[in-house]
Amino acid sequence: MKVLYEDRYLIVCEKPVGVESQVSSSGKEDMITLLSQYRAQKGEDAYVGLVHRLDTMTGGAMIYSKRSDMTRKLSSLVQSGDYKKAYLAVVHGAPSENEGEMRDLLYHDKQKNKSFVVAKKRAGVKEALASYKLLESVTREDGDVMSLVEVELVTGRTHQIRVQLASRKMPLVGDGKYGSRDNKATCALWSHKVEFIHPVTKKVISVESNPADAYPWDAFKTKEK
Repeated sequence: MKVLYEDRYLIVCEKPVGVESQVSSSGKEDMITLLSQYRAQKGEDAYVGLVHRLDTMTGGAMIYSKRSDMTRKLSSLVQSGDYKKAYLAVVHGAPSENEGEMRDLLYHDKQKNKSFVVAKKRAGVKEALASYKLLESVTREDGDVMSLVEVELVTGRTHQIRVQLASRKMPLVGDGKYGSRDNKATCALWSHKVEFIHPVTKKVISVESNPADAYPWDAFKTKEK
């Protein structure tokens, strides 16, 4: 765990791949426990409030609060247009356009824990919107194309980036749930940047986090860092 920004109200940290966003019944290491221990070691109140989630196999920047009233304020902020989330993703293939918008109707099947793009609005279906920008494409030794893209979320649906890209025949490298057959890496998705107006100080907080130079990230020369 790496702390990227901290003040008396909140912490922006880098969640490692494989660590849970919150305490779960799985027994896996989780960020709430790690941050509570971090605060206790500094002699602070060990309270840590969950503001938003990342999938277990997604690493990168996350916001946690230090006070219950701030948890409510930050949670409301995340739901508003004043909170920006940008991700880096490595996908199989390449988009037909260098940049564009992805707008879909998504249905999340809780039993399968998988989301699907559907054609019509019905119970449980939510609109998903994101924009993307192609940063670089490379051709691997086996002849397959792999691309680094930046995705900015407008909505925050379950598995949104994963299913929207996969539905366009660009599954994330290492994401077997949504079509990747590459088992050399875990799901290649990283929370790259968070930007928001601080609820108390009203300052713009902009924090970036970058994946390690390991496969498949190390295949690219151009990186949004």
